[in-house]
Order: sequence, then structure tokens, then C-alpha cells
Amino acid sequence: MESLNLLIQFAKVILIIVSIHELGHFLIARATGMRAEIFAIGMGMRLFGWNKINGFTFGELPEDWDGGDHTDYRFCLLPLGGYVKISGMIDESFDKEQMHSEPKPYEFRSKSAWKKAAVISAGVIFNFILSFLIYSGVTFSEGKNVNTITTIAAVQKGSVLANSGLQRGDKILSINGSQMESWEDVTKALTLDNFGENRNLVIMRSSQKVTLNADGKALVDAITQKKGLGITPEGIRVVIAAVESMSPAEKSGLKAGDTILTVNGKIMSGAEDFVNMVQWNKDKPLALTWKHGSKELNDTIIPKYDGSVNRHRIGVQTSEEYLGPTKHIDYSLIESAGIGLDQTVLNVTLFFKTITGIFQGTMSVSDSIGGPIKIAKIAGKQAEQGWLSFLLLIASLSVSIAVINILPLPALDGGHLVFIIIEGIMGREVPIKIKMMVQQIGVALLLILFLLITINDLLK
Repeated sequence: MESLNLLIQFAKVILIIVSIHELGHFLIARATGMRAEIFAIGMGMRLFGWNKINGFTFGELPEDWDGGDHTDYRFCLLPLGGYVKISGMIDESFDKEQMHSEPKPYEFRSKSAWKKAAVISAGVIFNFILSFLIYSGVTFSEGKNVNTITTIAAVQKGSVLANSGLQRGDKILSINGSQMESWEDVTKALTLDNFGENRNLVIMRSSQKVTLNADGKALVDAITQKKGLGITPEGIRVVIAAVESMSPAEKSGLKAGDTILTVNGKIMSGAEDFVNMVQWNKDKPLALTWKHGSKELNDTIIPKYDGSVNRHRIGVQTSEEYLGPTKHIDYSLIESAGIGLDQTVLNVTLFFKTITGIFQGTMSVSDSIGGPIKIAKIAGKQAEQGWLSFLLLIASLSVSIAVINILPLPALDGGHLVFIIIEGIMGREVPIKIKMMVQQIGVALLLILFLLITINDLLK
């Protein structure tokens, strides 16, 4: 059942992003006088569709079907994307029969270089627009809740920021010269901004300003290897998300929704802090106090060793809740558009910095690249958190797909653009045999890459 749900979430994400991408190709092709024979959502066998000639029909159309200037809008069997078939264009269908006749006025190959480039680029542009609209719309409708705290409640031993000298109680004033007004500012400055570069931190410690340095490569490693930054802000409390049946936690009366207050008299400043306390004590008794509604309860729990995960557990899943000071910020339409544009550009920058990090050896390929299984899992989690989280995932993936598609590689939009530029310079069309060969090689390489990424997902 869970696998089916993940498949549905994956299909929803891909269909939305690819449909918008193909809509870009379709609209600009029609606007520049080209025929779009098919607009398909999904791949493979035609399930049903509509066109002006046949109306609404089920199943495949006759092989010799010619819609003329009319498009067949169809839904296909496999929810793995979509496509637009434009007359007179060598694409993934490898249809070259139409190339044996003289170019028709409505065909892709008969148009000027700028019209061809506009059609090919439109899919990528529409993906960027989708991302921009989602980021801007969410910002305008929801505003932003900011955690106005920059004081550290806990520092994980051995973490990158512990090695930089940060301590509990430090208040972060600035990072690389930028003033820190919220915890969001802190995490952004340590992760997204100046990706891979060293950070200069100015902190307030015991009424004195102290300057520290954090290693940029170590920060990247911590992020890509999912170790975390190792710091927790003040105001975070550990919340029980779920309790396993017959576990030590259930026997003590812990329930989902309870808030952990202390363990062995120590205030828990985050889920990581709580997990570490359980691991460090192993078979030793843990004196827990927690809040259930308005009641404060306590009990002694002994962690139980779980051989399947090779660690001690009390049988709970945890999450975190911020109880510190916050500030809500509403944005105007213009401000929201600015934030939407900044976020879209930031995603593009992060994509290329990730690729650069992989080639430089500062980032792991297996941790940095994800395929359908990883996307499905992320989509499932985001869907559980609500439609806003799901929309933001679509915005992020839409940028990634746009950037990948515009790369100058065979079978991608960028590869088609390369041919258009070459033909514009030469003043004549590249031979069909060469286009077909390059297209076939490109598709083969993409299928191999897709297979390798999927295997990587399965191994992880």
C-alpha cells in the first residue's frame, strides 16, 4: 500500500512538471505556425483522447490518421511524463518518414532558426515560470513565520560547528558580514549562501564578541551526508510523533503528541540531543519527565537493544517543535515576486554548485543525485505535510528539470539547440542521418543514466 502511494505521488509530481514543460513547446509551436500533431500526458499506448476530427475516443488512432492542423490531445498508459509531437522535427519518436518529402510551411524544419530556438527553449522557460509562480504565490498567500532567535541551546559533539568552536549559549551575530536576525538566517547562511566556502562567524559569548571560522568543505560534507550542522536553537522541544506497541516507552505511558522535558535532569534541546542521551546510556535507567496535555508526568525507562538497527531504543519516533519567539511577515505582490525570483535563481545556483562539488570531489555522487525512488519518497513526505510543501517540492524539481533539459547534451532540449545554432551558422540543415544517430545515442545514454540512478536509489 505504501509503495502504491509513493508511485501515485511520484506520478503526480512528474506529470505536473512535464505537462507544463510540454505545454511550453506546444503553445510556442502553434504560435509560430507549426503543427503539433500530438499533445500527450503520459507515455506509451494511447488510452483515450480528443481531437476535432474524431471527437472523444478510446484506444489508439489508426496508423494512417492525419489530423492536419488539428492536435490529438491524449492520455497515455504510463504516467512517466508526456510529449508533444511537432511536424518536421527529429525527436525521441525517431520518425523520419516525414523527412523524405520537401519541407512543408507548417513543419519545424521549414522555420527560421529563431522560431526553432523559441520552440525548443519554451519548455525550459515554462518550467522556470512554474517555479517562479509557485514560490511567489506561496510567499504572497502565506507570508513567512520567522523564528527570531540566534542563540544556541546545544552543540553536537564532533559536529562541524563544534569543531569550529561554537558552544552552548553562544548568540550568532553575523556570518560573513551579514547580520543574523533569525534562525532561518543562520541556517541559510551556513548552508545555501556561499556554498562550499569558509564562513566567518561573529558571536556573543559571555558579553564578549568572539570571531570563529567554519570550514566550507566540512559544511558541505555535513549537509550532503545528512549529518546536520550539529546546532540547535533555543526554544526547541522534543515531541513524540509515534510510540511502538509493547516498547519500553509505551509501557511507561508515553503517547504521541507528548513533549519531552528532561532526561536524567537534563533539558532536551532537540531530537538529536534526545537520541544521543538514549544511546549514551544504553542499558542504564533513564529518568524521563514529559508533558501530556497540561499534566507533567515522569517515569524511569531502560532502553532496549534492537539488533536490526544495531542500537538501543525506547520505541518512539520523534519530531521537533519550536516554542520560542516568532514574527510573522506579510509581503506585497512585488516583494513576493522578488522573493520568488530569488528562490528560483538560488535553485539554479545550487544545482551547478552541486555538479561542481561532485567533479571537485567535495560532494558524494550517491548522496547528491536522486532518481525516481528518491523523488517518490520525498514527494510522499511532502504530501503528508500538506499541499504547500508539495507545491514547493514541485517548484524545486521544476527548476532542476529545466536546468538539466537545457544542458547541451544529445536528446535534451539543449542538444536540439546546438543543432539549431550549427544550422544557423552553416545556413543549411544538418543531415538527417547525423541527427538520428546523435538522437539515438543520446536516448541510450539517458536510459543508462536513468538505470544507474535507480540502482543507486535502491542500494540506498
